[in-house]
Amino acid sequence: MDTTFAILILLIFVAVVFLLEGAFLTWNSYKGPEASRIERRLQAMSAGAHHGETMQLMKERLLSETRVVQRLLLAFPRVHALDRILLQSGLKLNVGTFLGFSLALGLAAFVVSSFFPLPLLLSLLIGAGGACIPWLIVMNARHKRLVLFEAQLPDALDLMCRALRSGHALPQSLKMIGDEMQDPIAGEFRIAFDEVNYGFSMQEALTNLATRIPSTDLRYMVIAVLIQRETGGNLAELLGNISALIRARLKLYGTIRVLSAEGKLSAWILTLLPFAVGAVIQLLNPGFMKVLWEDPSGFIMVALIGCMMVFGIFWMRQIIKIKV
Repeated sequence: MDTTFAILILLIFVAVVFLLEGAFLTWNSYKGPEASRIERRLQAMSAGAHHGETMQLMKERLLSETRVVQRLLLAFPRVHALDRILLQSGLKLNVGTFLGFSLALGLAAFVVSSFFPLPLLLSLLIGAGGACIPWLIVMNARHKRLVLFEAQLPDALDLMCRALRSGHALPQSLKMIGDEMQDPIAGEFRIAFDEVNYGFSMQEALTNLATRIPSTDLRYMVIAVLIQRETGGNLAELLGNISALIRARLKLYGTIRVLSAEGKLSAWILTLLPFAVGAVIQLLNPGFMKVLWEDPSGFIMVALIGCMMVFGIFWMRQIIKIKV
C-alpha cells in the first residue's frame, strides 16, 4: 500500500512537471523574447512594404491592441502615414496608444486651465496644446533617429564596399551591416535582409527600406544600387563615391549649423523674451496684467499678438533653416 501510494505521488509529480514545462514552452513560443523580437521585425517590415502577394505571409502591424479601436482607426484616412511616423521615431507606440496619450493630456490640460479665471476659448487652446505634446515628442524622437541614421550611413556604405570587394553578395553585405553596426541603421538593414530571405526581390527590399526611412542620402544609395543591377558596373566603387559625397554633405551641413547658430540663438531669445517679461510683470504687479484677461479688448489684443508671434516664429525658422 505504501509502495503504491509512493509511486502514485511520484507519477503525479512527474505529470505536474511535464505540464508546467509544456505550459512554459507554449508561452515562450508565442510570447517569449524571441517570438516578440520576430513579431516586431515582421510588423516593421509590413509597415514599410508595398502590399503584394508576398506580404500575405507577413503579420500586419496593428494600429491598436483592441479590435474595436483597430477597426475604428482603419476607417480614418492616412492613418497608416501616422503609423509610419511612429515607426520612424523608434518609440514602442502604436496609433491607438499615441491617440490615447494625446487625448488624456489634452483633457488634463483643459481641466487644469478651468481652475483659473480664463476664457473658454483660451482653455480650449491650452487643451489643444496639451494634446500636441505627444506629437512633439514623437517628431523630436523621429528627427533624432533620422539624424543618427544619416550619420551612420557613410560608415555602412564603406562596410558594404569592403564586403563586396572581399567577394560577398549584396544581401550578405546588408546582413553584415545589421550584425556589426548599431541601431537604428542596423535594425533597418537587418529588416531589408530578412525581406530578401522571405522572398522579396532586392528591388522591393531596398524600396521598402527607402520608404521606412525618408532620407535623401539613402534614396541616392537605393537608386544607385537599382540602376547598377540593371546596367552593370562596379557597385563597390559606386557605393564608395556615394559615401564620400554623403560625408562631404554632412561636413558642409555642420559648417552651416555653426554659422547659423547665432541666428538660432537670436530666434530663441526673441521668442521667449515676451513670455519672460510678462511673467516678471505678473509677479511684480498682478493688477497691471489683469486687464488682458478681464477686458474683452485685452483678450483680442492677446490673440492678435499671439498670431503675430506665431507668424514671426515661422518666418525666423524659414530664415535660419538651410537645406544642403
